[in-house]
Amino acid sequence: MFSVQQLRTFTQHIFQSIGFSEADATLASTVLISADLRGVDSHGIARLAGYVRLFDHGRLNPTPNIRIVHESPSTAVVDGDAGVGLVVGPKTMQIVIEKAKNVGSGWVSVQNSNHFGIAGYHAMLALEHDMIGMAMTNAAPLVAPTFALEKMLGTNPIAVAVPANEEPAFVADFASTAAAYGKFEILQRKNQPAPLGWAQDANGQITTDSNPIKNGGALLPLGSDREHGSHKGYGLGSIVDIFSGVLSGANYGPWVPPFATAGFMAAAEGVGKGTGHFFGAMRIDGFRPADEFKAHMDNWIRRFRSAQAVEGKQVLIPGDPERELEAIRMQEGIDLLPPVVDSLEVLGKRFGIQL
Repeated sequence: MFSVQQLRTFTQHIFQSIGFSEADATLASTVLISADLRGVDSHGIARLAGYVRLFDHGRLNPTPNIRIVHESPSTAVVDGDAGVGLVVGPKTMQIVIEKAKNVGSGWVSVQNSNHFGIAGYHAMLALEHDMIGMAMTNAAPLVAPTFALEKMLGTNPIAVAVPANEEPAFVADFASTAAAYGKFEILQRKNQPAPLGWAQDANGQITTDSNPIKNGGALLPLGSDREHGSHKGYGLGSIVDIFSGVLSGANYGPWVPPFATAGFMAAAEGVGKGTGHFFGAMRIDGFRPADEFKAHMDNWIRRFRSAQAVEGKQVLIPGDPERELEAIRMQEGIDLLPPVVDSLEVLGKRFGIQL
């Protein structure tokens, strides 16, 4: 069990050791540990060694010149200069928010970036400005479209954050696959099988293999198979890929470069620059008075929470489990699996930093 501050400090020092400025290292560590705080352990400090491997392979620029390369009053394309998405993402969201302040909404697509942590963190940056925030990213091709044997899409998450007044914000943050790849990594560390419907084998048959990529298989879109709506998950993943990659000039589809923890480092010859993201923000008062909207969001949330539920269960609002776990972990600390601790200790030994 580690305190939040322990993990943030350790992570910050590791990032500084590979050349990050103190400000960027602090930002990157805050974004990364926010995943652990919210219970998305697959995208938290367990990925720190992966970012260092990206740096080792020359794919991560610790001092990027993040810049706008094309824009209109409400839109832009940002070049992340091969920076870590943990820094590129929040800095791009500030551009998005400024555009929304000026003209009502902001929409920015990003090229030449890397893995950006949890999508929800970036979307939530809009909340304090009385805006609805959106964030999405494409990722390494681990997912077979419906009826395909070939891996063509990433887990391609979508996040939407909507402010309320007295109630906590509505925060939907989910992969467009049956499960995020990080959940497979957790199962691999525990030497456990995957639930049925998460993956297919090399022949396109549903499998419980928790390492299907290694064995020629693929992850499945949200819905798992056609009869259960996998074409909808495939559609969602495709939308994210087009907004993040085709629109920005980043790589897309099977050309998106892999993240280090996917077990391979070589990327196919690209059709664009790096990994792509897409961010948006909308001023609520561009539609109706913000206080009026947030009061109705309170009403919406309370009515859904009070919906009659099956015995022993309660209807939750997107963001509830993460918010509740964050409160607990801020007080009690974050429990890390032994393989994750081992990887951190290896990093600490390399850079002379005590975990």
